[in-house]
Amino acid sequence: MNVVPSLGSLCDVTGIRVGHHQRVSSAWRTGTTVVLLPPGTRGGVSVRGAAPGTRETDLLGPDTLVPHVDAICLTGGSAFGLDAVAGVMKFLAEQSRGFKVGDRHNWVVPIVPAAVIFDLGRSGHFDNRPDADFGARACRKARPRFDVGAVGAGTGARAGGLQGGVGTASTITADGYTVAALAVVNSVGSPIDPDTGLPWHIGRWTAPSLSSTRLRRLRDLLVSAPGSSLNTTIGLVATDAPLNKAQCGKMADVAHDGLARAIRPAHSMNDGDCVFAVATGTSPTTFPASTNPSTDLPIGAVNRLLTAAADVFAESCTGAILTATSIGGPPAYQDFARKQSRPGGGPGTLH
Repeated sequence: MNVVPSLGSLCDVTGIRVGHHQRVSSAWRTGTTVVLLPPGTRGGVSVRGAAPGTRETDLLGPDTLVPHVDAICLTGGSAFGLDAVAGVMKFLAEQSRGFKVGDRHNWVVPIVPAAVIFDLGRSGHFDNRPDADFGARACRKARPRFDVGAVGAGTGARAGGLQGGVGTASTITADGYTVAALAVVNSVGSPIDPDTGLPWHIGRWTAPSLSSTRLRRLRDLLVSAPGSSLNTTIGLVATDAPLNKAQCGKMADVAHDGLARAIRPAHSMNDGDCVFAVATGTSPTTFPASTNPSTDLPIGAVNRLLTAAADVFAESCTGAILTATSIGGPPAYQDFARKQSRPGGGPGTLH
């Protein structure tokens, strides 16, 4: 199996690990993705879709007690899939990771914000959806390298009539900070321009080539795709910069700009679009104390982080579509643009 062309990975932010667990069969097509974070990571969130399914998002507000986040859980199963978080919490609690609520080392409550996509019934079996075991298994599989495409939370995803999936990208700002993203694309809107057959947002990806015959087939699919299904694009952006909770919230806000570049329309009444943002503060890059009391970083450096967050989230959304392969549901973009295909039909692996 060939390696998928890579624009970097969420795990380029030091200390982050990603794990997937999914079931794919005649009765199952769903999964869970867990992002394990280093100690001291701060978080924020922005929800723009009208039909979100989330957990523990309120505590990411800048005026709340809990200062740090232990993991992010992204999962299929709609609101039922939030059961996967219980497995993530159990895994972390066994390592005494979490918000301390007593004097004993294991008296902790793991902080695991979560968001879901709607993929119920896409295997034909409505009751088959992620549970606590999915979350625990995804944690045990977490590594600095992970698969992309139709895996984890993106297993049952679809986007504008195509197979959806998981995508990722990273970059380094002029100030030396790493900014990375992971997106699970399961959108009502299309990531593909029907006029050209190309992704709305190419960014640093290589533009695929389509024959005139395949372009016509793709256009027919995009035009006939239902526009009122229940969907959602979820994900997160991460940086090693020392952002506070309020700045993380702003980064999550701006990452939605990237989502809207890559998927049209975005943030519909049928989407539950939700983006988390986390800051590990592990970068060795430092600045002199800022004269602006609202931030520890110069405003210009913060703005460059925000710009990068939108860019890598957009590229992650595009990457989810370019790397996905069909797994028994809708066709994949690769079925039309063979330039991006790989022998074996499996998910790609980021190295």
